[in-house]
Amino acid sequence: MKKVLFSLAIANALFGSEVVLESLDVTSTKIEDIQDSSKSTTEVSSAISRQNPSVDLSKRGATSSDIFIRGLKRDNISVDIDGAKIYGAGPNRMDPPISHISNEYIGDIVITNGPFDVSNYGVLGGGVKVVTKEPKKGFAYDVDITGGSFSYKKLSATVSGGSERLRVFISGNYSDMDQYKDGNGNTFSQQTEQNSDSKFHYKDSSLKAFTKKNFFIKTVFDITNNQTLKLSYLANRDSDVLYPNTPMDGIYANSDTYNISYNIKNISDIYKNLKLQFFSADARHLMSNRYRKQSNMMYMKHLVSSKNYAFKLVNDFDFFKLGLESGKRNWDGEYSATNKSIDNVDTTYNSIYIKTDKSFGSLKVDVGFRYDNSKTNPKSDTSLKKRKFDSISYNITANYAIDSINSVFVGFGSAQRVPDARELYFKKSGNIIGNQNLNQTTNYEADLGYKLSSDDADLNIKTFYNDIKNYIYINSSKTSSKFENVDAYIYGIELAGTYYINDEVSFDFIAAYKKGQKKKALDGQNDKDLADITPLNGTADVVYEYKPNSYVKLEVEARDKWRNYDSDNGEQAISGWAVANLELKHSFNRYISFLGGVENILDKTYQRSNTYADLTLISTGGTKYTLLNEMGRYIYASFDFKY
Repeated sequence: MKKVLFSLAIANALFGSEVVLESLDVTSTKIEDIQDSSKSTTEVSSAISRQNPSVDLSKRGATSSDIFIRGLKRDNISVDIDGAKIYGAGPNRMDPPISHISNEYIGDIVITNGPFDVSNYGVLGGGVKVVTKEPKKGFAYDVDITGGSFSYKKLSATVSGGSERLRVFISGNYSDMDQYKDGNGNTFSQQTEQNSDSKFHYKDSSLKAFTKKNFFIKTVFDITNNQTLKLSYLANRDSDVLYPNTPMDGIYANSDTYNISYNIKNISDIYKNLKLQFFSADARHLMSNRYRKQSNMMYMKHLVSSKNYAFKLVNDFDFFKLGLESGKRNWDGEYSATNKSIDNVDTTYNSIYIKTDKSFGSLKVDVGFRYDNSKTNPKSDTSLKKRKFDSISYNITANYAIDSINSVFVGFGSAQRVPDARELYFKKSGNIIGNQNLNQTTNYEADLGYKLSSDDADLNIKTFYNDIKNYIYINSSKTSSKFENVDAYIYGIELAGTYYINDEVSFDFIAAYKKGQKKKALDGQNDKDLADITPLNGTADVVYEYKPNSYVKLEVEARDKWRNYDSDNGEQAISGWAVANLELKHSFNRYISFLGGVENILDKTYQRSNTYADLTLISTGGTKYTLLNEMGRYIYASFDFKY
């Protein structure tokens, strides 16, 4: 096979034959239909992780899971919806950004890998870019009713319509669920009773696991044939979300995102497009031990807010794209009126970026550059240090189509992100946990990929190496200024493919392996393993499409034993596991369809997420923290009615 590919490449170079086709892009992956794959759960994050080998989950309850991309999380990755960047408010990641988004209004999701997205602020190692559905003229609706084990229920509805000039899309949903049982038959309450001190036990063992409500409206107004105004509003309301291996639960997590964009197309032969955008994204989160026995002796709460807004101007010329951006995030939090956690900190930035691409027959080259000037200002506490940062990001990628079936990719890039307010200034019981002297983090990354696309099979192979300077990491051996800069590296390989056995049956798989280490251990520690680096894992399924838009799918998801983990900072060994899932979709006609299935058919007991001390978790004694068991056997059914 290698000889064949090499011969094709040499022949193309010698004879100058142009092969113009879609080449491989290792920097991003598009997920076009997220709705079916996320009906069994409330979470967009779970659906993404099943379809993309780059993405792992951090699960601490029945909903609101956080995501890793190639071992990076928090502010090392970015989440935006139609270009509006979303932050969660909770420093303990009880309301991660992706949890504020629901699947009903999603058109596409693009997962970006590495430092190759210069169009967004602070993208160190990748991100999730959500593109919402466009309203269409005429009238259409979609109603979905879903139910499952542990009293899970969800009702969602969308309505879309309008004229040639003015169109509106509206979506709303409601869902809730009781505490799920693990493979041993234990609820959240029972897991907590078995693995923690009595003060963390729930006072009421019958509490629901969560309640979620989400509303989205988008209006598109075509002012003229080449001018379009888009307005959207997203509201998310989560309440009483239980986190059984965390000392507190989420009393509420509310967010409101406003997005306005104005677009002018075809201004001239050279000036192709102008887009002006303003967005505002506010999140408010209250954590409390209200439902735990500890609250009878000492009631504790933590109220935090994150307010983020930005202006963007994107100029798309014939041969390059020029973008300007200016924004601010305010992060504020308090345990009580006199006990602050994050004390009213502003992070402001002004940015410029340029990107261009050029094709040379079968070769396409992309180049990007971005400059950010950022400032952090703790406005209320004048004893805290203000910081200024200049950040530079750049990349170059090359896609080469060997022939109509094979293509290869190579890319190199670097990106920087500034320390956030939690890492710089976070306080607990008056003690400064943050480190005001942190340097910004720089990621130097090289990627290489190969793609095969034929009538019978598709195959993507991606490899990457991250050399990370001044990685911001928590040192749990310290009692103050716990965050440190450390040099580290992460490398790995990812595979995704499909083999079409015949017109009705296909075999799909994804797999990923990565390894990450600090170049030297933190002060007072010996372990060089990086946290959150999940072991070898993969998913494989066989799909039988017995008629159009109707199929049966058998899926197996597996993960190796967690051998390389940061024991000095709270991680621990986790056994390997494999679970089997079954799904059936049947379309009765173009208006009515059914989707149902069984997850974890064999009712296995297993853990997905480790216990890095970057999260506040319940200790089981010493430096060991409580692991959360995943859901046991889960049966679900969904009916969809559309017109």
